[in-house]
Order: sequence, then C-alpha cells, then structure tokens
Amino acid sequence: MARISVVLQLGLALAATATVAHAAAPVSRVESKNMELVGHSDLQARTAYQPVIQRQGDRYIAYVGHHGDIKINPLNGQTENNGTSIIDVTNPKKPVQLAHIAGETGKAEQGGAQMVRVCSGDTLPKGVKGKWYLLRSFGNSGHEVWDTTDPAKPVLLTSVVKDLVGTHKSWWECDTGIAYLVSGVPGWRANRMTQVYDLSDPANPVFIRNFGLPGQEPGAAGPVPMTLHGMFSTGPEGNRIYFGYGTNAGGIMQIVDRDKLLNGPKEPTPDNLRYPEVSRLTLMPTNGAHTVFPLLGVEMPEYAKDKGGSPRDFVVITDEAIQKECLEFRQQVWIADITNEKFPMGVSNFTVPEKSGNFCARGGRSGSHSSNEAVTSVYHKRIMFFTWFNAGLRAVDIRDPYHPKEIGYYIPAMNKNTVVLETPATQRGKVNATAASDRMAIQSNNVDVDDRGYVYVVDRANSGMHILQLTGSARAIANWPKK
Repeated sequence: MARISVVLQLGLALAATATVAHAAAPVSRVESKNMELVGHSDLQARTAYQPVIQRQGDRYIAYVGHHGDIKINPLNGQTENNGTSIIDVTNPKKPVQLAHIAGETGKAEQGGAQMVRVCSGDTLPKGVKGKWYLLRSFGNSGHEVWDTTDPAKPVLLTSVVKDLVGTHKSWWECDTGIAYLVSGVPGWRANRMTQVYDLSDPANPVFIRNFGLPGQEPGAAGPVPMTLHGMFSTGPEGNRIYFGYGTNAGGIMQIVDRDKLLNGPKEPTPDNLRYPEVSRLTLMPTNGAHTVFPLLGVEMPEYAKDKGGSPRDFVVITDEAIQKECLEFRQQVWIADITNEKFPMGVSNFTVPEKSGNFCARGGRSGSHSSNEAVTSVYHKRIMFFTWFNAGLRAVDIRDPYHPKEIGYYIPAMNKNTVVLETPATQRGKVNATAASDRMAIQSNNVDVDDRGYVYVVDRANSGMHILQLTGSARAIANWPKK
C-alpha cells in the first residue's frame, strides 16, 4: 500500500494582498502521496514561472524566471523588478539564493523575465571554455544572454533582440547553439511566433529567420491562427521540433522538420511557412498546448508481437488552466501517438479528479499547466511530473502512454508569502466568478527535474520553490543509478 502522509498545519497566518482583504486566515495543509519535501527557497517572495536546474562543475544551480512584480532583494536591500533568481541547490535541503537579476517593469506576463535556458561554453560550438551562459526573456520586449560563470555575479553579455511585443517559452540547443525564441515581431499578426537565432557564439547572435503558422505573417488577411506558446527541439540527431500553440483554447501541436526550417526558403510567405511542417494535430477548440514533450522510442511490451507495434513514439501535450473556479473547459494532459508522424492521433489523457480535493472551490486556478522538460535517465520514459495549480504537483507513470497512471502528488502548504492570484486583465468580467476567486491558494506553476532525481516546483502565488523527492512505490519505478 502506498504511503500517504497528510501533515496538518493549523492556524497559519497568511498575509493579505493589497487588493483583497481577508477576515480570517485560512487553514493550510500539506497533502502528499509518495512524495516528500526536501527543501524550500522563498525566491524573495516573487511569483515564479520557469525553473531550470544546471549542473555547473561540482555545483547544482537553479535558475528561475519570474513573472512581473516589484520586490525587495534582501541580498542588496534594493527594490527590484522581478527577473531571474539564481539559487545554489547543491544541498537541496538548504538552497542558497546567490543572485537576482532584475527584469522588465510590469505586472504578471507584462514584465519580469519569465523564461530561462542555460548552456555551457564547453558544449556550445563557439562558446568560451569554462564559461556558462544564461538565455532569458526580458519582459515582453526582448531576449538577453548573461554570463553566469560566477552565478553569484551575473554579467550581461548581449541583447539578442529588442523592441518586441511578446515573448515566452523559448528553447536553446546547447550542442549546436541554435535558439528558437518565442517573440512578437512588430508587423507580424501574432504577438508570439518564432525567431530562430544562431547563438553558438553567445556574444555574437546571428539571425536566421522568422517562422509561424501561415496567416500570422505580415500582410496576411483573414483570421489570425493561434499564437505560439513554446517548443521542444530534438536537435540535428532527431531532426524534429515540436511546437505548441495556444494556452486554454485553439491548441495546435505542430511537428516541424528542423533541417528544412533552418535551411529552407526563409521569406515568410504562406508556402515557405508550410514547407518545414511534417504534420499537425489540432486539439479541441476548448484546449491549448502550453507544453509539448516528445516521448520517442517507447518500448511497448503489450504490442511487441504485433507488426509495427513496438517501439512507439508519442507527444505529451499539457494545457494551461486560465480561469479560476474551473469556469472553463477542463484543462488537462493529452497524449498523442505519432509513430506515423504524418497522422498524429490522440490516444489517452490524464486529469486530477475534482472530487479528490474539491479543487474548484479552493481558490485560484485549478487544472494543468506544465510538465517537466529536462530529460534525465532517472525518469525519462518512466515518470513525468505535471503542475496542477491548486492541486499541486502530480507524478504520473508514463511507461505505457496509452494508460498513464498517477503514482504520487504533493500539494504544498501556503506560507507567509502566499497571495491571492490576480485575475489577468484580459479575463476580468468574462465569467461569473464567485467568492472563491478571492481565496488564497497554492498555485504550483512550473516544474523541472535534475539528474539526481530531485523535483523542483515553483509557485505562481509567491509561495517559493519546493524541492521534492519520490518515496514509496513511486520511487521504485525510477531508474536510479546503480551504486
């Protein structure tokens, strides 16, 4: 029987937000199954988006991108726009914040520096040996590269591109230096499309091309296709890039031939934009594609005796819940079989049952948001981790993608920094919200893992970063290195 631990923390005093008053502090508790807390960083009480964990020599460094806000940086006593936090997690029980790089002015997705990627100069073809480089978005207006060789003293190296109107979940191939930047280029009809840059020499960016769905390019007419959210590249060996468009609606998962994208005709005409596309899967109008994660070459014992039955290729597609109180179609995880990549087909899904925690009434958003993106032999093709906002983090056995199965979860307790998640300005007044929309709740936002098997989940409502590990029967599924 799986070990289930529920730790009650009664009477926890919680700070009210400036806009929402609370007559009494809500009760908070940790809820967990087959997962336990190892350590915690308060991230200076900043709302957090993307964590990336990088082994730098004999140290493990967590880079965390933040949504926009303004907070005090205790390291220097200065008030700074949310940007990028750098934390030493070599000892995950005692994470130490080393630095905070201020971001752009603005609230939520209008400011901050939400996206981070990190590459070593030893790996980048034209990088300086011994150096480390951080690629990040700067609010919605640009992308930057920082030298983080000394993670406590980051130095701006270059601005890759400025004067954009949108950014988001970019990708950087460390072995080639090719970066796929989610950007909003003035003149394009979508505020999130793709700019491809050669960052093999991070100090000297080389522009390759702009890319998007036909209909997003300058001068097009008619409806504008759904904007880009992010991508995942398999590099030159796999020669595929998986793009996800949409958040909670109009989702598209697009498979692109990497070589054709980089070396094909670059003028953004409809034909040239279609040229690299292998295929696409259009989701229901009520679901988006926040994160797309390929699972390629999955051994399928049940189908091994069938012609072409094993191994099989899949893409895991995670939606993003936007509305509070479940006032939208259920946002969840979808799995597509792409073994015949010309004809992707949805074959399964994963969701957290609402009745298991009365999540729709807890406050904040409830539903899926993101999956881990780091590929480590400890978990790859075995276990994936998904953030579920007020339902915390969910661990899922993915060995049979036709039948994903939850094997653990961790819902953190609220703390003194937790706030009521603001309703995005674009969503206010669109639904019949109740008092639940003003309730404080954990909002587990994004997640990633390191090669030691630790799991890092960051909170959108300022509750910090929780470092977790699997326990019990879930831990036995992972591929731990033999001692």
